[in-house]
Amino acid sequence: MTAGNYYQPTAANVWTGRIDGTDPDVLRWHQRVQPVHLLQLPSLKPGQQGIALLGFACDEGVRRNKGRVGAAQGPMALRKACANLPVHFNEQLVLLDAGDIVCPDQNLEAAQGALSDAVQQLHAAGYTPILLGGGHEITYGHARGIYHSFPGQKTGLINFDAHFDLRIPAEEGPSSGTGFWQLAQDCRLQEKPFHYLALGIQMHSNTQQLFRTARELGVQIIPASVFQMQDLTTLQTAITQFLQQVDKIYLTIDLDVFAAPFAPGVSATAYNGILPGGVFMECYRLLLQSGKLAGLDIAELNPAFDIDNRTAKLGAALVFEAITN
Repeated sequence: MTAGNYYQPTAANVWTGRIDGTDPDVLRWHQRVQPVHLLQLPSLKPGQQGIALLGFACDEGVRRNKGRVGAAQGPMALRKACANLPVHFNEQLVLLDAGDIVCPDQNLEAAQGALSDAVQQLHAAGYTPILLGGGHEITYGHARGIYHSFPGQKTGLINFDAHFDLRIPAEEGPSSGTGFWQLAQDCRLQEKPFHYLALGIQMHSNTQQLFRTARELGVQIIPASVFQMQDLTTLQTAITQFLQQVDKIYLTIDLDVFAAPFAPGVSATAYNGILPGGVFMECYRLLLQSGKLAGLDIAELNPAFDIDNRTAKLGAALVFEAITN
């Protein structure tokens, strides 16, 4: 499926930017990223670590969820924001750009299936996927790929988001707001535990029914109001306890979890979202350094509504942290 209508490789000329020379200490990402076809992933040599960027150029789920479309352009905006980042990783790290999963025909379910297949291909080749969204419908395909890649291990789902994304699919089917509900149903049918930690939840962004659904599914909830310096130890303890319950983690960051001045270019802005530095960054690095990360994605970047590329640069900074940690 990934080699068909739902896959597009990245053109080599996408990764361009400033050149300060060729010495290792002045390189930028565009000089190290290797665009490859998903079906031609290079083999890793002993001692090498592999990370693969993969775009999910889709916002069909956002449209179905009645959000502001435009997130399908997110992966390219993130690539451009990453291109001039300085290289702070060693030569043993192989950083690929494996192209985009696309949704050209509004068949979200097929695109999510292609995404799941692609994630499994990356894992099978030894690469950790970092996915560039795209709407938050990225969750279902990405997490499914991780579940299939590590069937005998306990997978924990961690979502930095103002929303639970636990909606029951409506008449049009799954959307950007249904991913974790779908995963919960899959876990129930397969008699697997559903481990879900939701960080940054806003009461005004979720109905009472969604809170009730979260409680019924045993979701661990940390509201946005807790992301204060005086609560850092409480946050770190909660995250550490969650990590102890699982073997692998799927980590997703919906950029609408952040306050609108820092992330104006999203499908649904949050005027009082969390701040991207300080407390959030300490929690984020704790997850990145856990040794359990099986996949990360950055979701809901909508370049059509961005201001001075703030949101794209924020997303790029999050990818930078993931690469250097």
